[in-house]
Amino acid sequence: MTFTEKAQRTAVSAALRPLLGYAAKDTDKHLPKMANRVTKMFGRVFPAKAMTAFRNGANDPENTWNRFAATVLRETDPEFLRKLLLSLGLGIYNGTKLVRANREKYKCNIPFQILFDPTSACNLRCKGCWAAEYDKHERLSFEEMDSIVTQASDLGTRVFMITGGEPLICKKELMQIAEKHNNCTFLIYTNATLIDEALVLKTKELGNVVFAISLEGFENENDARRGAGAFKRSMEAIALLQKHRILFGLSICYTSANLETVTSDAFLDYVIEQGARFIFYFHYMPVGANAVTDLLPSAHQRERMYRWLRKVRAGKGGKPIFVMDFQNDGEYVGGCIAGGRNYFHINSAGDMEPCVFVHYSDSNIREHTIIEALKRPLFQAYYKGQPFNDNHLRPCPLLENPNALREVIGATGAVSTDPCAPESVESLCSKCDRYAEHWKPVAQRIWETSPHPTPKTQYYRDERKEA
Repeated sequence: MTFTEKAQRTAVSAALRPLLGYAAKDTDKHLPKMANRVTKMFGRVFPAKAMTAFRNGANDPENTWNRFAATVLRETDPEFLRKLLLSLGLGIYNGTKLVRANREKYKCNIPFQILFDPTSACNLRCKGCWAAEYDKHERLSFEEMDSIVTQASDLGTRVFMITGGEPLICKKELMQIAEKHNNCTFLIYTNATLIDEALVLKTKELGNVVFAISLEGFENENDARRGAGAFKRSMEAIALLQKHRILFGLSICYTSANLETVTSDAFLDYVIEQGARFIFYFHYMPVGANAVTDLLPSAHQRERMYRWLRKVRAGKGGKPIFVMDFQNDGEYVGGCIAGGRNYFHINSAGDMEPCVFVHYSDSNIREHTIIEALKRPLFQAYYKGQPFNDNHLRPCPLLENPNALREVIGATGAVSTDPCAPESVESLCSKCDRYAEHWKPVAQRIWETSPHPTPKTQYYRDERKEA
């Protein structure tokens, strides 16, 4: 952290402490003031339309996002929230400037966030999950994780999503990394079975660590995929987080089997009551030798998900929880965000992959720096090929455009990173061909008949000026 950033952090921290205290006591009065301050700080980072909607919501007590903000302010520990706003808000503000500058400097994708796996080990064996098939001994050392965060932070990346395996197998090292890099934010995807009171208290102290707890629905749906007792253990962890007023959310993989449940009013109301403040929905991907293609949602189910998301997020009549779906929200970010455009993935063996679902690589952190990997053929193929479809309801080069991934892997010579059962790109993409064919006409109808945003390139992606 530079001297300027340290001074900035001190000033913002001093302003936040009383403001958060006042807002928690009287949200109707102080939310508009907070919105005005946030707009002044971050107005140049986010689109003007988004900031206007933010201010309007703050001035309307009946607005879904007003209710959401009021709940977060009242029910989150104020010191934890202050530290989180410092790491996340200032991280995005300062990091965005660096990301844009380095995109121009290096002429390649520079990500806003990076996902990495501390370990391939997991204490569950979820149906359809590739981690259940992986070697349990692959692991990143503390020094390697520290190097990833240091290199990336120097480029402007200030958000790190920690995946696996079950990342909390390495919770001691992860807390050390978060403590050392307090200008960054760490979102840990976890099955929650290893969350205990000591970890929650450490999380509360740090303020820059947030958990996304994996659920598949209520107990029956969840345990059918994750094993008997998994739901109960997750709810025990959630109760601990709620007890200590720590902000957390959920990670939900939706499939043909559980989609109806995880989008029901009953489920959403239940998890909101339990304290969840966000849900990241992930479309099931048929990755790995034992992938179950029957779990792929139908085109009808996918369309239902698309329309449901927008209903739940509506300013009027929505639910006070932030939900997003990386497949169905492609129109907000201009298509595929992988390959370093907005993020990429590093597995527990150090392989740098374009996406958490695309297990191919031509670089490894033990042999290449992050910037070297971003300039190598695989990531350059993403840089030059994005978006892979002008219809951003078909963003993915695997799921909706499998021929695009065939071309990328074929042209770059990237190899499978699966340590147990290497999968050819043809084998992987063939599992998506039928799905892509069925979704294409539905996506085209929605795209042509529904209004959709036009993301600002300076926020979502810098323009490339190529000869």
